[in-house]
Formats: sequence, C-alpha cells, structure tokens
Amino acid sequence: MSRFIFFLVIFLIIGGLLLHFGHNLFFLRWVGKLPGDFIIKKGKIFIYFPIVSAAISSLVVCLVFSLLKKCK
Repeated sequence: MSRFIFFLVIFLIIGGLLLHFGHNLFFLRWVGKLPGDFIIKKGKIFIYFPIVSAAISSLVVCLVFSLLKKCK
C-alpha cells in the first residue's frame, strides 16, 4: 500500500508540474479552454472553475486504471 501511495504522489507532482510549466505542450492546450470551464474576472479577482476539464481528466484516468486492471 505504501508503494501505491508513493507512486500516486509522484504522479500528482509530475502532473502538477506539467500543468504549471507545460501549458504550451500540444496535449495540454485544451485544459481550461473547453465549453463548460467557467472563468470569472472581476478587477483583481480571478475565479476559475474547470468543470469539464476535470470531468474529462477523470474519465481518462479511470479508463487507464481499468485497462491496467484488466491487463493483470
């Protein structure tokens, strides 16, 4: 179990770094620009709700884990 948590943390760190620094990569350009991702700008306040991007990311992760489970 500790090995799983370790790799999960590493995966999340790498994913966060890719989203932060890799915004010009071709496969990350869609994040936050889909219909259903809400951006509210009011003066210096910036509120961001990536609802559709989160749903698609969740589906992709779920499919990858289900494929990995079937391969074992």
